[in-house]
Amino acid sequence: MSEATLRLGIDLGGTKIAGIVLDGTGATRAEARIPTPRDDYAGTLAALVALVAALEARSGPVQSVGVGMPGAIAPGTGLVKNANSTWLNGRPFAADLAQSLGRPVRVENDANCLAVSEAVDGAGAGASIVWAIILGTGVGSGIALDGRALAGRGRIAGEWGHNPLPRPRDDERPGPACYCGRTGCIETWLSGPGLAADHARQTGTTLTAEAVVAAMRVGDPSAEKTFARYRDRLGRALAHVVNILDPDAIVIGGGLSRLPELFDGLGDLTAPHVFSDRFDTPIRPSLHGDASGVRGAAWLWNGNTDGP
Repeated sequence: MSEATLRLGIDLGGTKIAGIVLDGTGATRAEARIPTPRDDYAGTLAALVALVAALEARSGPVQSVGVGMPGAIAPGTGLVKNANSTWLNGRPFAADLAQSLGRPVRVENDANCLAVSEAVDGAGAGASIVWAIILGTGVGSGIALDGRALAGRGRIAGEWGHNPLPRPRDDERPGPACYCGRTGCIETWLSGPGLAADHARQTGTTLTAEAVVAAMRVGDPSAEKTFARYRDRLGRALAHVVNILDPDAIVIGGGLSRLPELFDGLGDLTAPHVFSDRFDTPIRPSLHGDASGVRGAAWLWNGNTDGP
């Protein structure tokens, strides 16, 4: 891969749009962030076109454009589905953006972009099967096989957060209500708001997830118990996918991945639920942090810039 090969990536979020241009070595040639025109589909397309033009003005012409976004492009219809940026749902976003830019684009789920980024030159570099999860305001995950996103037949591969919590205890049934209409989804337990809600149910005290962690760090017993419950549930939820996917590396991103305490002994909490005589899969924080999504979008064209 030539150092001169330039790939442009875009991370389309609900409040901001990040863009980056990478050369063939993964070095950044240009980057920028702009606000997302919320609830404005035409405005979103126009903002993306302007962002691409601005980045190319700094880096020079790029060979490819990749976009990470919430939700997915439904096969068969080409329309967006499952996006929490609801103004994209039901729209032919990939086709409209390609037409607006006058060039092919690749569009992928943002969690899959995280997986690709960390598989190519991040915490999962060198691993064949990388499972990357997001623990933040929501919970999701993506899978990369040999550096390429695994989207699945229905483009829902990695929708981990909307499966039920594995091996629930009696006091975890039926579980909190989820916005998807179900109860007990992994997201309701392992998101930042889910951690805060669990603490409130157990103690009657309403704190943010950040405040619970701060209290845990100064030895507050109730906060320590909340964090211990969180890590126990995380171990069970990780093992459920390990038993199906058996990844070579697990990479955790999102706001909660910034907590060093999250990783201490996490493998030991996962191992009892893994159907194997041993569990030694590395569990690591994402190397590129908040930049993983936008970098992964650029790497969607990794090794192939001659067509979609």
